[in-house]
Amino acid sequence: MPEALAIPRILIIDDDSSVLVSLALLLKQSGYASVSCDEPQQAMQILASQEIDLVLQDMNFSLQTTGEEGLTLLADIKRLYPALPVLLMTAWGSIALAVRGVKLGAADFFTKPWSNTQLQELVSATLDVAQGAMPGNASRQALDQQYNFNDIIGEHPELLKVLATIGRVARTNASVLILGESGTGKELIADAIHRNSPRAGKPIVKVNMGAVTTSLFESEMFGHVRGAFTDAKSDRKGHFAMANQGSLFLDEIGELNRNDQVKLLRVLQNQSYQAVGASKTEQADVRIISATNRELAELVATNEFREDLYYRLNLITIRLPPLRERRSDIPLLANRLMAALVSSYGMQAVSLAPSALHWLSSRSWPGNIRQLKQCLERTLLLVDKPVLEQNDFLFAEQHEEAQGQNLSIAGMTLDQVEKLMIEKAMEQHQGNITRVAKALGLSRFALYRRLEKHQISSNEVDAQGQQ
Repeated sequence: MPEALAIPRILIIDDDSSVLVSLALLLKQSGYASVSCDEPQQAMQILASQEIDLVLQDMNFSLQTTGEEGLTLLADIKRLYPALPVLLMTAWGSIALAVRGVKLGAADFFTKPWSNTQLQELVSATLDVAQGAMPGNASRQALDQQYNFNDIIGEHPELLKVLATIGRVARTNASVLILGESGTGKELIADAIHRNSPRAGKPIVKVNMGAVTTSLFESEMFGHVRGAFTDAKSDRKGHFAMANQGSLFLDEIGELNRNDQVKLLRVLQNQSYQAVGASKTEQADVRIISATNRELAELVATNEFREDLYYRLNLITIRLPPLRERRSDIPLLANRLMAALVSSYGMQAVSLAPSALHWLSSRSWPGNIRQLKQCLERTLLLVDKPVLEQNDFLFAEQHEEAQGQNLSIAGMTLDQVEKLMIEKAMEQHQGNITRVAKALGLSRFALYRRLEKHQISSNEVDAQGQQ
């Protein structure tokens, strides 16, 4: 007879007996075995003596509510059992604390009171990911033999953890939330998830949610039929229809306003939608991948983002490290990006001297890979040499600063000044429409009119090919 599959065993750690009982019952109903305790020392004894597949851990075990006890326990668990997934329990008032815990190694967190359905989905997804885990010291070569990560450059351990997670979750249909600073490569991660999934033969449709106006949200996302409104001259497919059986990448999801959040949530809950003006309901057979450079959990805590939509989007969360936290990858990135730039401009081969690579690696790069690419491109265009040295990059940087200081509006028309201000704001805020509009004191609609008037692309920064 075939060997029976082992039932996952889950450790629950909380000093509230009602929480222990409730979670134990929920886990039993879900087909899991559980063991409970109410303080950290006992938890470590259980981990040392029993096979545990997952830990559900509270953040506080005393009258003090700083959460430091929880972070200490988490650190102890990850030090002794680095591959053991931990889900943290917290209240909405302690979201920032839970985020700290995730950055220290927790798989994710959930809040009290919890939704039974959402927690069951989170536990199931976390166990699936853990059971398919590669060894913690998996090399880039080993990952590349199993998955297609050709567009993602780097060998830093933090990046390899991200790639291993992508490989494990890509084969599932779980929604994925990608978090990271601007320019860290969230779109490339979305591409990698889709490329390594069973949906790879179908399209991945990408939508910048910050650029979708509220008035056109339903038409853009769900489509419309001819005559649905004044300008509807013909039927139009929405993004959900175009992504059918494929993936839908919702970039800048943190910029979506609450009214449109409700409309998106309804589709994700019902797995169906209607085009504007249509009577027929369509199925939404898409895999949702979303991304933002904002901390969605903190937006939920401040009531800027719906809690129910947040849980629909972040069944699996992937956090991208900023470039300054993986400096050893900068030479690899710089050489690959330079080769691509040279090819795109049809130029002769240009290489980077050791002094240049050392200088590039020492920089903090607040704009991450996008900023690194801009620096390389600027120097390539300003310095006509086959080998670029550190001094060439310093020259290009000083030239850029001088151009900025000498910028003058003398002799410019009002329209020229307006265009210049918008372009500078777009550059400063990496093309984020919401923030550009706020900086200029305009509504989003007013900004879009000016972008059209001056023929400024609303996605000109993203189009530069960020990593």
